[in-house]
Amino acid sequence: MAIKWYGFWRSLASNRIRTALALKNLQAEEVSINLLQGQQHGDDYRKVNPQRVVPALVVDGAPPLFQSLAILEYLDETKPEPPLLPRDARGRARVRGLAQIIACDTHPMIVPRIRNYLEKELKIDEPARNRWAQNWIVEGLKAVESHLANEPETGRYCHGDAPTIADICVVSQVFGAQFFKADTSGIPTVMRIFNECMKLDAFDRAAPLKQPGAPKELTH
Repeated sequence: MAIKWYGFWRSLASNRIRTALALKNLQAEEVSINLLQGQQHGDDYRKVNPQRVVPALVVDGAPPLFQSLAILEYLDETKPEPPLLPRDARGRARVRGLAQIIACDTHPMIVPRIRNYLEKELKIDEPARNRWAQNWIVEGLKAVESHLANEPETGRYCHGDAPTIADICVVSQVFGAQFFKADTSGIPTVMRIFNECMKLDAFDRAAPLKQPGAPKELTH
């Protein structure tokens, strides 16, 4: 299986794919699309992903797959070991729900196209834009925290004692919290699980600052 995918070092959605590929021990060629320079708006990339976002994943020359959660499940279905979803239906639903709090409800509030609109169309200054990002990051992670702290299925990781799609998404959003210097003191269970995940080589190697083109320090 020949895998080529499009991402960016600081893209949280790209971080999810990078982590999953590492967990599955899949070799892949990553093509960097510099979101800060607007490369996603170029004609060449528009043909890859008309939405002009990353990631996009190409397998054996087939049409690109898109949206991080869909790609994660594709990778899990085509290379089942190690599994990223529980075997039971309720467990899968819980893991998907936790992942969707991050990928569908939280992360979209802080992506570049939203921040650019706040700046250029609504004329909102940088301090206010940063407060916007901090608010939505913390709100989403607090919701996850409540589930993790109060539900018996939580173990070493978000669901039991093996990492799942939920952990991949939660870790990516903690990186987002670090980008924007959001207060994580109110999410101790999330941070415990984040630290457990970062002990694993796959999560560590996928960290934003360890990617080509990344700066020495995290900034928003």
